[in-house]
Amino acid sequence: MANGQVSASPTKSSYDVVIIGGAIMGSSTAWFLSDNPDFNGSVLVVERDPTYETASTTHTNSCMRQQFSTKLNVRISQFAAEFVKNLRSYMGGDDRVPALSIRSFGYMYLADTDAFANVLRANQKVQLAAGAATQLMTPEEIAAAYPFYNTNDILLGSINLVDEGYWDGATVFDWWRRQARERGVEYVTNEVVAMTKNASGTRVDSVTLRSGDVISCGQVVNASGPRAARTARMAGIDVPVEPRKRYSWVFKAETPLDRDLPLTIDPSGVHVRENGGGTYQCGGHSDADPAVTHDDFSMDHGIWTDHVWPILATRIPQFEAIKVQNEWAGHYAMNTFDHNAITGSHPEIENFVFLNGFSGHGLQQSPAMGRGTAEWLTYGEYRSLDLSPFSFDRIGQNAPIVEKAVI
Repeated sequence: MANGQVSASPTKSSYDVVIIGGAIMGSSTAWFLSDNPDFNGSVLVVERDPTYETASTTHTNSCMRQQFSTKLNVRISQFAAEFVKNLRSYMGGDDRVPALSIRSFGYMYLADTDAFANVLRANQKVQLAAGAATQLMTPEEIAAAYPFYNTNDILLGSINLVDEGYWDGATVFDWWRRQARERGVEYVTNEVVAMTKNASGTRVDSVTLRSGDVISCGQVVNASGPRAARTARMAGIDVPVEPRKRYSWVFKAETPLDRDLPLTIDPSGVHVRENGGGTYQCGGHSDADPAVTHDDFSMDHGIWTDHVWPILATRIPQFEAIKVQNEWAGHYAMNTFDHNAITGSHPEIENFVFLNGFSGHGLQQSPAMGRGTAEWLTYGEYRSLDLSPFSFDRIGQNAPIVEKAVI
């Protein structure tokens, strides 16, 4: 579209690919389609809120890690690191695109039980085999490298200081959208409210927008984040993805730490990371962790005062004196089946493509997932990294791929 503008109604009544959701996954897919010389079709991205104010993309920690329990998830993050560090090259050498890097302060997993320590040991073997640089640390080694931690109850730590930490996800997201539009991808501010299938029920023929427009589609991509189940139901599909609330706080420490704070995952599940300038970002959720409605972003202040802050102050005593500067609630698109992505086509509705259920890993997985989905849409197969283990088929077969490293 000219000048990258958005409008309420599409310019055409038919598109080769309709992507439902223009946040990080939808825009990654759109960009990789636009970058593939073998794809010459038309692409429509339907986004209900172009401010992305409540999108999971906006509420992210904006960090990546290779400390996963499955080789495929490790490799997905390795491609993210490669993509981010070579963003300008991937974007055709465009001088407008900034050079990015990864602030590799690492993720520090802390284990206070033999069972979790054994999980970290098993995960490290998977990670090392996939080429990651994960190190296991004794409590004494942790205390020497990071003396601000209270390690009295800790049995083992796990950290990776290579391509693991903060990256500028907002800039990558912005350039995916900008270049995709410049190359002809059309974004509209609208919402898909219904779908029509063919007589045999094997294809989605069209989507109906809130504006009343009926758009024919060659293929449709469900990239609607925590709303994935609502979108799938329009095609008569049940997908086990639901919004789970996650709370975040940015705070300033009266006495800042004297070195970078890794993204620390306390055994309680509370996590905290370096933010810069004596500020830190932490997150957590309620013990019950129920599914919530799509518009529920209210804060539960008791979680901070009764749960998160006491844990922070115990684990890092310098955080006893802190002041909250900002707070918000966001949503994980939680795959309740196995906490892993759902990708590829539906086994019966062949042109309905999943890009769902990232369970808090979406931002860091977006480069590989967008690339893979673009390949699937273009060739009907994955050609760079095989994402087929994440197919929807495993749900019907009750064959979960359990990811143990979920924050």
